[in-house]
Amino acid sequence: MATSPIVTIRPLAAKDEARWRVLWSGYLDFYKSSVPEAVYASTFARLLGDDAQDFHGMVAEQDGTIVGLVHYLFHRHCWRIENVCYLQDLYADPAVRGTGIGRKLIEAVYQAADKAGAPAVYWLTQEDNAVGRQLYDRVGQKTDFIKYARPA
Repeated sequence: MATSPIVTIRPLAAKDEARWRVLWSGYLDFYKSSVPEAVYASTFARLLGDDAQDFHGMVAEQDGTIVGLVHYLFHRHCWRIENVCYLQDLYADPAVRGTGIGRKLIEAVYQAADKAGAPAVYWLTQEDNAVGRQLYDRVGQKTDFIKYARPA
């Protein structure tokens, strides 16, 4: 019987930048979006920064290769005393989808939120992200909120 590869979830590190860029580009492509080089550089620097208000990043590593990423941040909330956690970006390499990588990354954010005393974790996805939503329906609870944004 074949054994499943060992997956390690760990904080993003400076040495991960090249692979992080590949995965984050895949994430942006999935959402039919792109950002200029300055945003790549700024985002990576913020993910590695020590400002508590900046984003945090974790990666999923399998057989020495980073196969997934998650970005999240803690922020104040008018309805709570404690900070809440916003999971902004979650992406698994298409070659490992369906193997539990996304679930492990979400659960790692849940653990980080618990450690930080943040009782709520939330995220957004597009309505037509059927594959992602299958996972989200198992690890989260869909809300009735609808997102609005300032027109471009």
